Amino acid sequence: MKLEEYGFNDRIEKLWKDNNLEEFKIARVISEHRERYIIKTENGECEAEITGNMRFSANGREDYPAVGDWVAVTIFEPDFAIIHKILPRLSTISRQAVGHFAEIQIIATNIDFALIVQALDRDFNFNRLERYLTICNSSKVSPIIILTKTDLIDQQSKNSIIEGINRRIKDVPVFAISSETMDGYNDLIEIIEKGKTYCMLGSSGVGKSTLLNKLSGKELMKTASISDSNNKGRHVTSHRELILLENGGLLIDNPGMREVGIVDTDNGLEATFDVIFGLANDCRFKDCTHTNELGCAVLAALENGDLDKSAFDNYQKIQKEKLYFETSIVEKRKKDKIFGKILKDYSKRDVKGRNY
Repeated sequence: MKLEEYGFNDRIEKLWKDNNLEEFKIARVISEHRERYIIKTENGECEAEITGNMRFSANGREDYPAVGDWVAVTIFEPDFAIIHKILPRLSTISRQAVGHFAEIQIIATNIDFALIVQALDRDFNFNRLERYLTICNSSKVSPIIILTKTDLIDQQSKNSIIEGINRRIKDVPVFAISSETMDGYNDLIEIIEKGKTYCMLGSSGVGKSTLLNKLSGKELMKTASISDSNNKGRHVTSHRELILLENGGLLIDNPGMREVGIVDTDNGLEATFDVIFGLANDCRFKDCTHTNELGCAVLAALENGDLDKSAFDNYQKIQKEKLYFETSIVEKRKKDKIFGKILKDYSKRDVKGRNY
């Protein structure tokens, strides 16, 4: 097997050499199961664990390997390896960790394109679409919108949704497909590039597993329909996995995401809502909040209908969430620093509490 099949190229090789890792073998993480990993090496597939030093020095989950990572490993047996280091990531798709205060969850790394999958029958939602776009834009990953289950709505409704997307979201390709009729699949398959890595983002039940099966040409994932009782998707994919497609592309499937918390660290909001930021440049005041200020170009655009109000409302909501998360991160770092100082002072005392 050649690592080039899994995306290895001159850029990755340079990172490997520049970081003085040539004493190790290089591998790509293709699956994760509770801190045990499946990796691809030039000799094939094997299980791997991280070193104790990596575990001890990790400041958070983002310091652990993730699906898509290139890693430096030592292979001890044909089917077991130890991960020593993660190569610098070229891109990282992440969100707020669900149920963990001020923590980041990495979805996948070293991604070239993100397939944002939404079903046209029940799941489609502009606000959620813009959240996924913000994640992609802050990650420097090119988004592609995939609308599934087109056979469940009429042609007029489908055209209306696509026109609405093109009005509200600029310069992002949109593909409408049906896994029942195979309509739209040929156009989608044509854009999948050999050696490039794609990651699927979307809720449960939108057809991600079906899409993966069709693109891979194999029945790799179980599929499930939307629950009739609550109209919510059923989780089918339980873990992230990188899969080699029939035409040489690489696709990472993800468990469905009901919460899409934004951790915008690199101007993702500006890219997603560029119309609003463009208007803001013409506001009378540089620190304009676009609420009730005189001379606000954004409010003027809302008033005359040049700016979609629902897009503006979603922007404000995501902006507040982003600022809250950033504040939470700062607070958590302060608490961790104080706690670390307490531990350091305590370690300097003897059993009777005296300094020594």
